[in-house]
Amino acid sequence: QVQLVESGGGLVQPGGSLRLSCAASGFTFSLYAMSWYRQAPGKERELVANINHSGGSTNYADSVKGRFTISRDNAKNTVYLQMDSLKPEDTAVYYCNAPLWVETTQEYYYWGQGTQVTVSS
Repeated sequence: QVQLVESGGGLVQPGGSLRLSCAASGFTFSLYAMSWYRQAPGKERELVANINHSGGSTNYADSVKGRFTISRDNAKNTVYLQMDSLKPEDTAVYYCNAPLWVETTQEYYYWGQGTQVTVSS
């Protein structure tokens, strides 16, 4: 069964750093691009970063460009999000996503359960 498990969230002060991890199982991880999304209370879920199957190509939302880095270790079936220079507006639940078919929603979006990131002094 496909499973995505996020970890690494927590409370951090503005200007601090966190590294999120997403452990994947149940599919051939190295064949798929992966993404990080986030959702703050009262806001739509938004794309934060994408990485292609090999890790050779990445892209970022303008709001995090230069501060966040997405990477992956295909040998460990894990995708990471290194977050530096964190701002209060980065506070959100962060979700890992794989472009796998979800029968219930008829979409190529498979989600983890999310990990809370809170940036506050």
